[in-house]
Parts: sequence; structure tokens; C-alpha cells
Amino acid sequence: MEKNWYVVHTYSGYENKVKANLEKRIESMNMEEKIFRILVPMEDEVEVKDGKKKISKRKVFPGYVLVEMFMTDDSWYVVRNTPGVTGFVGSGSKPIPLNEAEARQIIRQMGVEEPRARIDFSTGENVRVTAGPFENFIGQIDEINIEKGKVRVIISMFGRETPIDLEFTQVEKIS
Repeated sequence: MEKNWYVVHTYSGYENKVKANLEKRIESMNMEEKIFRILVPMEDEVEVKDGKKKISKRKVFPGYVLVEMFMTDDSWYVVRNTPGVTGFVGSGSKPIPLNEAEARQIIRQMGVEEPRARIDFSTGENVRVTAGPFENFIGQIDEINIEKGKVRVIISMFGRETPIDLEFTQVEKIS
């Protein structure tokens, strides 16, 4: 099963209330394993009033909330029956997920960090450790865990091969 971003239609002006209600429902109904993040797409808007610059948040898609989730009957029910939600965006009764490029674009536009780094490492590849106690050590990637954002690197220390687990951001390719 794949988690995707879905667009939920809400009563206009209720986007933040729906987000709060949904977060409470996810916790109370133990849906943390199926429903992950809820975003109200916002962007900074600069307004000049009386010669003063004021930055405020503006809803990019009024009346809509993004929900990252596994689509199951249970998760659909929890979201669909949240106060303020009028339904999912999709054809007929079937919600249609955003494609990955659309979701990334909206998230990037909001300035929200992506949950995990996109990596271009492969097992067996040599890398340099760039941070932490093993900084500047050279090792070989043994295992990649995309979900956790980690790699296991085998380094040579005291004449022995030693596996260490590192964040994607703590290693770089050797060119």
C-alpha cells in the first residue's frame, strides 16, 4: 500500500479548524499508522500599509486541505466524517491522489520541508562521512533505509570493518 496526498474539500474558512479536528481524531482513533500529515497550503503575502511592510499568510487554495495518508476504508471514514469536511476531491465517490510532482510543488511552494531526502546513493558505492564522530572517514554503503532516511556504511577502523548508521545528510559521494 502506498501513501499519497489527497485533497479534502472543506467549508470555506474552516481549513485550520478541519486540520485541528482531524489531528485530534487521528490520535483518538489510533490512525497514526494510516494518516500522516495534514497541510493547509499557505504562502507569505507582503502587504504595504501606511508605508509599513506587513507579511501575512494567505491560503493558496481556500476551501481545501491536503492529507497524506494510506487510502483504506477506515482512513477514508475518519477523514470524510471530520466536522467541516465536505468530501474528497475525485471523480464520483473515488478520491484521486495528487501525483508526486504536484504534491512536491505545493509543499515546496509552502516552504515546508520534505519529510525525507531524495537520495542518489546505491549499495556498494564509496562515500565520505561529512559529519559526526566519523567525519572524513571513507566507507562503502552496505544498506539504504529510505523510510528512516539512513544509510549503513562499512568503514575500516583499527584494521576492522565496522558498520555505522548515518543520516543521508551525513555522507557524500566521492567523485
